[in-house]
Amino acid sequence: MFHPLKVTSIQSPNADAACRQITRYLGEQLGVAAEFVGDVTWQEREHRLDAGEIHLGWICGLPYVHKVDTARLPLELAAAPVMRHPRYRQQPVYFSDVIVHRDSRFRSFADLRGATWAYNEPHSQSGYNLTRYHLATLAEYSGFFGRVIEAGAHLTALEMVLDRRIDATAIDSTVLELELAARPQLGGQLRVIDTLGPSPIPPWVVSKNIAPPFREAIRHALWQMHATPAGQAILSEGQILKLVRVEDRDYDPIRKMAQLASQVSW
Repeated sequence: MFHPLKVTSIQSPNADAACRQITRYLGEQLGVAAEFVGDVTWQEREHRLDAGEIHLGWICGLPYVHKVDTARLPLELAAAPVMRHPRYRQQPVYFSDVIVHRDSRFRSFADLRGATWAYNEPHSQSGYNLTRYHLATLAEYSGFFGRVIEAGAHLTALEMVLDRRIDATAIDSTVLELELAARPQLGGQLRVIDTLGPSPIPPWVVSKNIAPPFREAIRHALWQMHATPAGQAILSEGQILKLVRVEDRDYDPIRKMAQLASQVSW
């Protein structure tokens, strides 16, 4: 048996607080020591998860399909969140909200032709893949935006919109909702001009390097969180309704989007 159970998040940093609490909860429910790995960059967290040094992680759906389809890494699905907001209709999905500065002249995605656009990073479904997929559905295969830059993170791209260094970006809807809850004043500084998606929501994955019975115990603890008072309180803080079972085929929409998106160059 490993000591301790190591858990991480490769989501936006504003999800770390909820993930730390989920880690503590799992340790208590499973009767094991549990440690949240949050003192390194998200790239290092991902590297350790891929290497099996971290046992459980919350990752984006696009890297998930790459890891299991191409890299053949020993990871499998554990659970996926269903967010509390009514827009998600109690399904494990999320959106990409296209945001601009409140005083911007842009009113829709179509208005953004020639604009300065930022994406968070190229392994993101919500910030990168979905935007290129959307452009492909419009038969806009090159040159739609005037300038495209990599921000490095959703929250960095959001700040760039606020500072008017860029015109627009697509941000994970769950990240935006958490940030608006933490910083209500943002509601008066930003506008959502379009919404892309839905996409299958970022899943929790578990390493196959740990014993199958323990992997199953982790899954069941996650699936039952909403049924316990302590678990429900933790999920609510993260604006999560519950964690549910998902299958690999549930991420096929991302695979299909990626195929079409590959035809688009910025």
